[in-house]
Amino acid sequence: MASRPTVVVMQGDQTGQELLEQALRVLDSSVTGVPLEFVYYDLSLENRRRTRNRVVYEAAAALRDTGFGLKAATITPEDPGDVGSPNAIIRAEVDGKVIVRTGRRIPGVRPLAGVHAPITVVRMAVDDAYGAKEWREQRDGDEWAFRLEKISRQTCRAVAEYAFSYARKTGAKVFGGPKYTVSPIYEGMFKEELDAAARRYPDVRYEPHLIDATYALLISSAGDPMVIPTLNRDGDLLSDLVLQLFGSIAGAESLLLSFDEQFHVNVVMAEAPHGTAPALYGKNIANPMAMILAGAALLRHMESEEAQRAARAIYEATFEAVYEGIRTPDLGGNSTTTEFTDEVIRRVRTKVEVWAALG
Repeated sequence: MASRPTVVVMQGDQTGQELLEQALRVLDSSVTGVPLEFVYYDLSLENRRRTRNRVVYEAAAALRDTGFGLKAATITPEDPGDVGSPNAIIRAEVDGKVIVRTGRRIPGVRPLAGVHAPITVVRMAVDDAYGAKEWREQRDGDEWAFRLEKISRQTCRAVAEYAFSYARKTGAKVFGGPKYTVSPIYEGMFKEELDAAARRYPDVRYEPHLIDATYALLISSAGDPMVIPTLNRDGDLLSDLVLQLFGSIAGAESLLLSFDEQFHVNVVMAEAPHGTAPALYGKNIANPMAMILAGAALLRHMESEEAQRAARAIYEATFEAVYEGIRTPDLGGNSTTTEFTDEVIRRVRTKVEVWAALG
């Protein structure tokens, strides 16, 4: 008998932890029919400070071993002398190369500007503007600020390869690109890898544009499914915009991926793209959609047919619930966090049972 997949559960802060608990309710084997093992690591700010981030490194090591992780939103202190960002540590420790976020039309929720086809942002997970060395100098009676950024060809290739393979899988076009005209050495390397991937995937439609044109054309080109490969900073900005175009940043999951030498995914960590929402903490009104869909995304990356069926059941149940008016206040409804999750669980159980009966 095959062993149960093990999911590393990384607990978080404030509303992030509350929504993680809702996602785990949906992933329970009594709901999905998928037997999973869970190992827990407390990544709350208090415990990260207490352990001096040791718990983050332990969680990352477990994630490398199991290949699957589900993470709650966590607080990153502003003081640079504090414990810093656990996400940055995890990305480095598991060699995460790519972050994937997909904006989708939420049934019954009107998107902005007529956007309706899915838009997936495939972004570098490391380097670029984040983690860059920064300093200031006094020169010629003025103060100058400097930043030393870097990207690697391996990371550029990982983003390009995943973008084109995902576009082929989903029937989307690869759209956009870096501002290589003003940065032919730095951003030009990323453009080289995108062009090379286009030659490897001649069946995938490729519409390269500079990043500023990508923003400008995003709305008018939104009739087709799109995959937009980006640098780290560009993707961070663009993905928030894309998700909000569809009605809520809480309507989609975020995935961190690492790859083997053949660019096959060997680690996937799923989370919500939003933060800890302290204003909503303890009120039972936050939208759990993103965390619930993060759990479904993990199941999608597992090999068994039962995991694939359960993933589809969760996606369908979540969007059906919204379509039929079960919504949290951010989407114009009056359902509580737990009421929404209860409805998703009810629908998932029904689907799993009916599909099993139909064979």
